[in-house]
Amino acid sequence: MSATLYAPWRSAYLKRNIDAKCVFCDIVDRRDDKSLGVIWRDRDCFIVMNAYPYTPGHFMIIPHKHTDSLESLDPQVWLRMSALAQQGVELLKDGFGAEGVNLGMNLGRAGGAGIAEHIHLHLVPRFGQDTNFITSVAHTRVYSTDFDKVYEKILSLALEYFTAT
Repeated sequence: MSATLYAPWRSAYLKRNIDAKCVFCDIVDRRDDKSLGVIWRDRDCFIVMNAYPYTPGHFMIIPHKHTDSLESLDPQVWLRMSALAQQGVELLKDGFGAEGVNLGMNLGRAGGAGIAEHIHLHLVPRFGQDTNFITSVAHTRVYSTDFDKVYEKILSLALEYFTAT
């Protein structure tokens, strides 16, 4: 048995014009970081909060270069993403209190990517109690904290944990 939990705030994402500019490239071009949920930028990458997080503090590391192909990404950019991932894990564990972290990339639609046209690396903080009866029984996730407060907390830690290239 499963339940339906309505999330009308996702309508804009689901109804977006697929032919429109890439959502991540839009973030590269715009500089209103607070409204976009950006917590870090450097010459190769940016880090942005996931607008539809699995758990509080879920963010993504994204190269500025628009590509759907990890194998064609400049190796230096991949190294930069990896370094930011290490720093991000430290931020989530030491600064945010995560008990564990999942890292992942879904490459291509068939690989599960929601935004397949621009690669991105997810960092998902995990907590001992982040799966409960509603997740297990009702196949529904509940985000139990205010998104803006989580963004402000992660943003306040960014300068401490992320280093410039």
